[in-house]
Amino acid sequence: MAVAAVWAATAGCADVEGLRSEGDLGEVHAPLTLWPELRPEPPPAEANRGQPAPVPGIAERPGQSMRGADALAVVRADITAATRQDGGTGRLVDPRAVQRLALCEDGGDGGPDCPVRPPVLHDLTHDGKEELITAVDIDGRISELRVYTVRPDGTVTRILSRRGVLTGVEVAADHLAVREPTSNDKLVAITDYVWSPATAVMELTALTLDECPDGTESTTPCPPGGT
Repeated sequence: MAVAAVWAATAGCADVEGLRSEGDLGEVHAPLTLWPELRPEPPPAEANRGQPAPVPGIAERPGQSMRGADALAVVRADITAATRQDGGTGRLVDPRAVQRLALCEDGGDGGPDCPVRPPVLHDLTHDGKEELITAVDIDGRISELRVYTVRPDGTVTRILSRRGVLTGVEVAADHLAVREPTSNDKLVAITDYVWSPATAVMELTALTLDECPDGTESTTPCPPGGT
């Protein structure tokens, strides 16, 4: 009787805590790898977007930051050089970017039709000197994000190149986060970049998914239409 009483009490506790049998869940199978014998070829050396790229034709700025630099001139020189380097294939930059930059006027912010976003200065490299963050809007949806720094020898250098649908770009300390829509209109993809002294670029450190914020007061909404 004591054993029966203990069993009954234990069963009662299990039921209260919600421990119930789900029945036979079936046999568990390991993931099946599709086409295991096929592997993509490595990218051409010039297509490696993860390397620092000195911007040709821009005067050296020894001992300086990107503050005071002509952002439009830097972007023009970088985009033109990248387009020439990849032969218009689009590996390094959208082929339409050069045409879009032709809409910019010399001097100032480039005029009302210029697709270059207002530059933002922020110290991403922890050296007390500001980097320049900007983007070229290609077609109203796709953009080319760029980050530039000044090397110790004064060379203006690109340290991040990213093409995407920029739902939002955020900076915090040495982090730069890019928010992009997904095929699920309730989720946004967040790519986090952090400065790497070893490689001298902004390295990708995390890929996460976040729920789209609710309410109209959010500064990072998820636009309709997915990817």
